[in-house]
Amino acid sequence: MNRLTTPRGELALARFPEDPRDLLRAWDAADDYLLRHLDGTAGEVAGGVGGTGGGPVDLSGTVVVAGDRWGALTTALAAHRPVQITDSFLTQEATRANLERNGIGADQVRLLSTRDAPPDRIDVLLVRVPRSLALLEDQLHRLAPRVHAGTVVAGTGMVTEIHTSTLRLFERILGPTRTSLAVRKARLILCTPDPGLPRTASPWPKSYELPGGVGPASGLTAVNHAGVFCADRLDIGTRFLLRHLPRRRGPERVVDLGCGNGVVGTAAALDNPEAEVLFVDESYQAVASAEATFLANTAPGAGTHTGADTGADTGTHAGPEPEPGAGSRAEFRVGDGLSGVPARTVDLVLNNPPFHSHRAMTDATAWRMFTGSRAALRRGGELWVVGNRHLGYHAKLRRLFGNCEVVASDPRFVVLRAVKH
Repeated sequence: MNRLTTPRGELALARFPEDPRDLLRAWDAADDYLLRHLDGTAGEVAGGVGGTGGGPVDLSGTVVVAGDRWGALTTALAAHRPVQITDSFLTQEATRANLERNGIGADQVRLLSTRDAPPDRIDVLLVRVPRSLALLEDQLHRLAPRVHAGTVVAGTGMVTEIHTSTLRLFERILGPTRTSLAVRKARLILCTPDPGLPRTASPWPKSYELPGGVGPASGLTAVNHAGVFCADRLDIGTRFLLRHLPRRRGPERVVDLGCGNGVVGTAAALDNPEAEVLFVDESYQAVASAEATFLANTAPGAGTHTGADTGADTGTHAGPEPEPGAGSRAEFRVGDGLSGVPARTVDLVLNNPPFHSHRAMTDATAWRMFTGSRAALRRGGELWVVGNRHLGYHAKLRRLFGNCEVVASDPRFVVLRAVKH
């Protein structure tokens, strides 16, 4: 836990889930800079060089905070009853925990996801610039009809997160845009909305066809909402896992953990029509993508996919290929890994874990996914993981499961299998 000192007082903040060993803060200089700008004290930062001008911002209207990382901005502005819009389930949980930690009632804020309709009118729009330019584009398109000529629009981010392309999006979708001076490696984006700009629809979601050579996924249609990892192509780690998926038969419960656009779980469902597949991700955009991908390939008459692989595969599992949608059952869940899944109810977990949290490199998420998988698996159940060789997941899996088998490897990636005994 760490403390953020603001003109409004001191806040105790933590990431979610809270880990006493985690030295990463739940806020950074960009959050602090924006809060000081709202209070008219940004010029006092770093010896009086703020570069934003003006006095305090009127926060009496509808305040929307888009892209808050761990709830620091929302918690600091809770007295103004802000609306938080985020793609992250963990951000929402962190916000709830930080509100409680600081004695603030949960009813002080309204928590929305990027899939929810935003407020009809926005008077103050605060944007924490996301890592994904596509997600920012989609968000601005959704929010633009709700702002008016008097709306105060301010974005924030570290200098490494704000690029010319970032400013062009604000300019093209909302109106004239400028940036502040950099303070402690953070910068503000200040935009004046122009209601006269032509309104265009968001270009998202987008879709593409998977190539051959990826096992049961060959030729599938992948549907991607903005912000989903590798939204315009199949990433090489997932491609490697798809080429070596276990080919199973019979009724079982399968989990596509950290599902992204859902191509792995959809391939498993098509390959074994008796399976029930649970798609789980902490991203609302990802789960929406997974559901769209699943429906695009399993609905009656969907596509021409036959399940046949046109390229190299392991070749160790033969059998008749199912028709698309034949008996396929699926559930789609936004959450913190497998924390909501009852123990000993899963037969197979398929996982391509992330190794970063925002800008920080960490294996904390992967470890939570592995421990959650072990708890959810039945005796004899299996966890299949793909990852970069240098991440050393085999050591963690042996420590947790007592075993780990290398299913496939190449110079960059490895597919691992751990069995719960």
